[in-house]
Amino acid sequence: MVRNVAGLLPELEDEDFYLLSGVEQGMRFSEWVQREKLPRFAGLTEEEVDYRLERCLKRGLIEKKTIQYEGYTLQFEGYDLLALRALVQRDTITEFGSPLGVGKESDVYEVRSYKPLALKYHREGYTNFREVHKERDYTADKEHVSWMYTARKAAEREHDILEELYPDVSVPRPIDQNRHAIVMEKMEGVELSRAKLEDDQVLGVLELLLREVARAHEIGYVHADMSEYNVFVGEDGVTVFDWPQAVPTEHDNAGEFLRRDVENLIGYFRRKYPQHVPDDLDEDEIASAIEDETFETVTALLE
Repeated sequence: MVRNVAGLLPELEDEDFYLLSGVEQGMRFSEWVQREKLPRFAGLTEEEVDYRLERCLKRGLIEKKTIQYEGYTLQFEGYDLLALRALVQRDTITEFGSPLGVGKESDVYEVRSYKPLALKYHREGYTNFREVHKERDYTADKEHVSWMYTARKAAEREHDILEELYPDVSVPRPIDQNRHAIVMEKMEGVELSRAKLEDDQVLGVLELLLREVARAHEIGYVHADMSEYNVFVGEDGVTVFDWPQAVPTEHDNAGEFLRRDVENLIGYFRRKYPQHVPDDLDEDEIASAIEDETFETVTALLE
């Protein structure tokens, strides 16, 4: 788990961020940035670089190696601070709150500005770099990419997709994005996996979710990772989140991903609420109806 570094923001000086930005710039070319290149990248004197390196090393924002040469690389904590500072300077964030969720590929915190918001740090490539590099479209065509690049591209992609989908699809409203971080409206409700639906709500919630899948498809996207863990259920309906792996509908495997999404949703409801999901609810028929833009309701397909 990457620790929360928001408390370090008041401790750091502008020159500390110049140093972190310099390491970030150097990492465009190599995972480890040679010490002698840092004054040029950071715009600091040799003496200032030494002082700032010590401060950032002490706080765990960078890492040092001295095997073949003296080199430095950003830790995720340092990258978090660069993104957080940019968002604070733009007045996107004025207060930092408690964690909302910590996962394998992202950490989410409550933040505030004019209202409660959510800050999502993408972590793709940090612990499972090879798998993400192989599977995600935004890195698959590149042979040499860093975890930093992978996480940033995931955030950019998700933010762009949310902007295209909102408000026609029930997704979190995107507010801002910098590096690997996205700020969005905080979702209300509870994760579907933890929700306990009443008997008369089961088919209705399933139908709402399938409608959102259909609306996203009409706009041009397939989520490609639908499950009970990236859906919120609240009084106002459902919200579908986590879109960095989404694919356009013209993608070669879009039909396969759509069917998997539909199967995942219906499969979850069948496992948790077996008495409320009809046996003759056909996943392939629903996926085909979504592709043909003829999906209306679950009950219509059961008639």
